[in-house]
Amino acid sequence: MPFKSKAQRRKFAELLVAGKIKPETYEEWNRETGRAELPERVKPAKKKSVRKRKSAKRRGGPQRKTSAARKRETTKRRTAKSSRSK
Repeated sequence: MPFKSKAQRRKFAELLVAGKIKPETYEEWNRETGRAELPERVKPAKKKSVRKRKSAKRRGGPQRKTSAARKRETTKRRTAKSSRSK
């Protein structure tokens, strides 16, 4: 079976050097490919998708406080100040 791309040929050469395939196998594929002009890759590279920005709640960032929570917080501060001044 001939090589389909330059990348595949490089990968097989790497496997040959590592001793994971036999030299005969590499030579057979190389012979069948001949002098054919091979593409760099068979499949085009995947396009990066544009991700929508997640809301603060979903990504775990700081969340906006509700009005009730803000009221409780200010009340706590006021009571803490008044107890210190006594």
